[in-house]
Amino acid sequence: MRNLKTVHLTEVQLQSELPLTTTAWDTASDAIICTFGPSELSPVIELRRKRQDAAFADQVGSDAFELITSWDAPCPLPDLPCDRVLSLHYFADNLTACLVLEGGDIIIVREEPLPGEDKIEILGSVDVGITAAAWSPDEELLAITTRANTFLYMTREFENVAEINFSPEDLKASQHVSVGWGKRETQFQGKRAKALRDPTVPEKVDEGRMSSFDDGATTISWRGDGAYVAVNSVESNIRRVIRVYSREGTLDSVSEPVDGLESALSWRPYGNLMAGIQRLHDRVDVVFFERNGLRHGQFTLRLTEEERVLWATNIHLSWNIDSTVLAVRFKDRIQFWTMGNYHYYLKQEVPVVLGPETQSPFSFRWHPEKSLRFVSGCAEAGSILDMDSVFDVCHGSTVIPNDVGAVAVIDGKTLKLTPLRLAGAPPPMAHNELPLPSNIIDVAFSKSGTRIAVLMNNSFSIFMWCLKSRPVPCPILESSHSLPEKPESRPRQIAFFNENEVYILRNDGPNQSLIERTTLETRSSEIAYQASDSEQLSSIFSGFDHDKLWFSYTKGTQISYKTIAPLSSDHFEVTTWEHSPAVNTHWARAVNISDNKPVLVTMTRTGSLYANKRLLAKNCTSFLVTSAHLLFTTSQHLLKFVHFTTVEEMEVPADTPETDERCRSIERGGRLVTVMPSKFSVILQMPRGNLETIYPRALVLAGVRSFIDNRNYRSAFLACRSQIVDLNILHDYNPTQFMENVTLFIDQVKKLEFIDEFLSRLKEEDVSQTLYKDTLKISKIEAANGTLPTTDVEKPSQLPSKDSKVNRICDAFLAALSNHMDTNLQNLITAHVCKSPPDLEAGLELVAHLREKSPEQAEDAIEHMCFLTDANRLYNHALGLYDLELTLLVAQQSQRDPREYLSFLRKLQKLPELRRKFEIDNFLTRSDKALKHLHALGEYDELRAYAIKHVLYKEALDLYKYQPEQSKDITQVYATYLLEQSKYKEAAIAYESLSMYEDAYKCYQRAHRWRESLFCATMASLSADEIRVHALNLAHTLTEETRDYSAAAQIYAEHLQDIPTAAKLLCRGSRFDEATRLLALHGRQILVPEIVDQGLADAMGSMTDLLADCRSQLNAQVPRLRELRVRRATDPLAFFGGDSTAATGNGVDADIPDNVSLAPTDASTLAGRSMFTRYTGGTGKTGKTGSSRQTSRGRRREERKRARGKKGTVYEEEYLVNSVRRLFERVNTAVNEVETLVDSLLRRGMRERAAAVEKALAELLGMCAECREEVFETSAPEKQQDADREEEAPNEEALVPRRGDAVFWESVLATSEGSKAREAPVLKQMKKSALLS
Repeated sequence: MRNLKTVHLTEVQLQSELPLTTTAWDTASDAIICTFGPSELSPVIELRRKRQDAAFADQVGSDAFELITSWDAPCPLPDLPCDRVLSLHYFADNLTACLVLEGGDIIIVREEPLPGEDKIEILGSVDVGITAAAWSPDEELLAITTRANTFLYMTREFENVAEINFSPEDLKASQHVSVGWGKRETQFQGKRAKALRDPTVPEKVDEGRMSSFDDGATTISWRGDGAYVAVNSVESNIRRVIRVYSREGTLDSVSEPVDGLESALSWRPYGNLMAGIQRLHDRVDVVFFERNGLRHGQFTLRLTEEERVLWATNIHLSWNIDSTVLAVRFKDRIQFWTMGNYHYYLKQEVPVVLGPETQSPFSFRWHPEKSLRFVSGCAEAGSILDMDSVFDVCHGSTVIPNDVGAVAVIDGKTLKLTPLRLAGAPPPMAHNELPLPSNIIDVAFSKSGTRIAVLMNNSFSIFMWCLKSRPVPCPILESSHSLPEKPESRPRQIAFFNENEVYILRNDGPNQSLIERTTLETRSSEIAYQASDSEQLSSIFSGFDHDKLWFSYTKGTQISYKTIAPLSSDHFEVTTWEHSPAVNTHWARAVNISDNKPVLVTMTRTGSLYANKRLLAKNCTSFLVTSAHLLFTTSQHLLKFVHFTTVEEMEVPADTPETDERCRSIERGGRLVTVMPSKFSVILQMPRGNLETIYPRALVLAGVRSFIDNRNYRSAFLACRSQIVDLNILHDYNPTQFMENVTLFIDQVKKLEFIDEFLSRLKEEDVSQTLYKDTLKISKIEAANGTLPTTDVEKPSQLPSKDSKVNRICDAFLAALSNHMDTNLQNLITAHVCKSPPDLEAGLELVAHLREKSPEQAEDAIEHMCFLTDANRLYNHALGLYDLELTLLVAQQSQRDPREYLSFLRKLQKLPELRRKFEIDNFLTRSDKALKHLHALGEYDELRAYAIKHVLYKEALDLYKYQPEQSKDITQVYATYLLEQSKYKEAAIAYESLSMYEDAYKCYQRAHRWRESLFCATMASLSADEIRVHALNLAHTLTEETRDYSAAAQIYAEHLQDIPTAAKLLCRGSRFDEATRLLALHGRQILVPEIVDQGLADAMGSMTDLLADCRSQLNAQVPRLRELRVRRATDPLAFFGGDSTAATGNGVDADIPDNVSLAPTDASTLAGRSMFTRYTGGTGKTGKTGSSRQTSRGRRREERKRARGKKGTVYEEEYLVNSVRRLFERVNTAVNEVETLVDSLLRRGMRERAAAVEKALAELLGMCAECREEVFETSAPEKQQDADREEEAPNEEALVPRRGDAVFWESVLATSEGSKAREAPVLKQMKKSALLS
């Protein structure tokens, strides 16, 4: 679909005594190296340089170019009138030129010779003469053929490395088998002979007859990699043979015989085909050969019989450096052919200015680095033509409603037109093929696409294209306009401006380029812009809205841009664009954004994409613009969308097609052809030539949002439906507007099925903030000011179900459709059923009311409800309404077996109303309602048994709260149930409320409620000894099990009158003040030294041991933790269990600790995986992944390993952090105990002991404070950002593994920075005693 567009053309008219013979490229400066002479009149050779910036307006001689050197070159062969330069090659690395002459001399010219070197040196000579020569692509080998039928290889130092003789025996190198097909005696005879013929065998086999136009020349062509070289020569004056030799000089293959094969030969640089010329009696073909010599396709040059005789007698071929264009050279012109989908297109024909007496062919040379640049030079009184082109797609408007996807493809005299929105014709086919009188140069579409301007060499034509007719007819010629027929006039490009103005860029002579405007209505032409002597016009194109004409020009070596705005019929305003990028760009489009601020989007040959001066991407391969988006493809095979805002705010999405709707993966090598925003489609062309239509989500959503903004809900709905976009966006994009226009939505959508589909797809998620958030057109200024568009719908988790988004929309539809029962009954049912949770009761009640008016509609409604929800669930809800007729209707529509429900419904029909309701609720397991029906029936015994069966004690108590006897009975049964369930406290309370004290005190004892238990034991009339035993048991339980020493001491003091034991228990509980008070209260002061002092000594010993243990734990665990973290930072792959060979790249001497064992997960054993890819990459297997095959047993095993935190495992760090956290908690608990202990020691005069304990705790607290930040890796800024981290945590649900691997993953997350498990605990401070400090 791409055409060739000329972006650079420099022509120099020559008038020299010596003819221009050959040209070559100096790749370092893009200068042209030329040789002038020798000729029959003067055997002089001049080597000259034409610099890139050299431009001449008039005819010049050879002396206008920079002279490198010149010398006399008399021909050593008497049969030649003069010598001839066969090959000129320039080595830019050492500034030398190599010339190979037909007379046999090989000459090297050094521009800057070193001391001891000659400027001109004949390095060798072939006495018999040379017929052809060619350097290898790597400039290391020179291949030469001589008149003696020999083939020579010479190195760059001109040492002969191989000499091969051409022999008729070479033809046997490739055994091309012929079985005589094509001869009469081998043909099948009879009327079925044609049907029986093998279609794979040709009807005629060539014998290699030579063409009558054969010039007898020899041609050499190298393959692109330099590994093989092909030689096309005449063998024994009988046939032409293409021999293929390896780089070492070994004959590889010989071509099969081809009748009419001529001397032209060019090996495609990609290496798959060699091109040659076959001349037949009625046509001329370009034929292709494989390396093995076999034919591989052809195409026909479109020449008339007259053209074949006049200027197609001697044809030469040459592939460009990237194998995309084949140049076919004739006598006075060059044709450029490209291939797509196995069809060869004639993209351009360039005439060459020849002298009146020119007989020898003109020289032609592709640039060795710039793929579409070439130089051609003619001999006597000719010219030097330096021309550069680019591939570009000629497409129509991309603005709605003119975006019909019109694309024009040039193919010689045929213009292939296709409106891709209306008809997708795959290339090389087209919807319309428009024949023209001469070869096409360029094409342009008008703003509406209904007019087409076609530029040819001597004229341009305007065609009318009726796009409203079906099928679209072929365009009709509207007018034709002639152009100057001067030989030096070269029209290059054409552009439409609106509908009635055409601008043409042409060269009107050497170094004279201009832009000419033609008004179609008046057929008048004016020059809109004339380039100065220092300028060269490159290209022209219309603005996006056709408000201005843009053109690029070169001044020096820099490409810049200007605009032309017509002011009147003959006045134009030319404005220089000040925001052109500082690099040379050859593709450009201009778009107007808000406030008529244009943005110029340009692209360089290397793929740098610019918006004005800002670089957007460096790997762009093609781009398009719409009114809202910039689309471009990348070398990573991605299609990206950039929203048009100000240039500074244009945001290029990252290479994340999985998560960003603005980025999409495409087929390898795909390039943009056109975009149709009204259809949400993008057309791409693949490297082989076929077209693909895609519907990118960003383009679809842009259209949907536009429809919603315009309240065109039908179009928005249909777009979402056809492109599989979540229908929730119809509401979520603008909730307030949608809720206000529910009636409008219903009126526009109309179809009941569409409304049902919308309601059934509702969900609580706000898709405008989740699925499609990245595609919103939000400027950075709005984001910085906090004015981002938000929706009125809160997060689903923050809403009660009754006020959810789904319910509010359904309620709005119910309100809007309440008066349309007859027409929208189906939608009303859907609105009820689609609520969250489904309001089936309301829907069934609606059907019940409708059944009285229209039984048929009721049946249809029930059938629709059965379709929307589970039929069994609907049956249960209908039964729960106690409407047996409605239940029967549902059962009939739900395809249930009548044997299942008829007998059941008949049984219910015979029962009284209350009993029927009980049976229904019991069947539906609505036990609480069934219990109420039993209460209404007055069946207490049945109710009591039912409550026991279904554990409905609370409900039964509520029903009998005013009937004491039944209430007591149920309470006793309930207390027994609570006792069986080990709920001793509740059972004791129930027994006590029934005055069953004996059972109550036992239950209180089990619940460790000693006060209530002693009260109930007293109320149970137990003896004093029994109460004493009971009190001892309670005190023992409190001491040994619950460690509640204060409560046990109270029992000993108040109920057992054992004051010493009570005081000892208080000391054990660190209640030394209470112990001394109790002893003093009962006159036992003498026991204070014995009991309290001993308790203080025991408490001090225990506390000292505890503090020492904590100190030892910190000294052991903190250094180990530091060591683990250093190891993790230096080699995380080995620490977490990646592939040990991946760290070094060769698997040898990998520096991985051998004292760390790994979690036995599939993730840690997959070769080549690391901790960064184990959960994000696939396993390469189908079905379930390896992690999902882990059993729950494996997870439990990993959890046990994680809990143990064994040294050397990956769980050790997490275990150590948690261990230090628990230590902090114990220290915080010990602070209060130490403060109490210090005060008590001081009261008893034990100052030294008190100071020792306080000092030990202070030191421990200091150690904890020092290691706190290191252990938990916490800093002040991180603390302030904890809340933000929780909000910004990404959704990794798809990446998190399961089962056994999940344990390891949770451990990694727990030890990562910012996790909740790493939050540092608060360290309590100790209040030091004023008596010690």
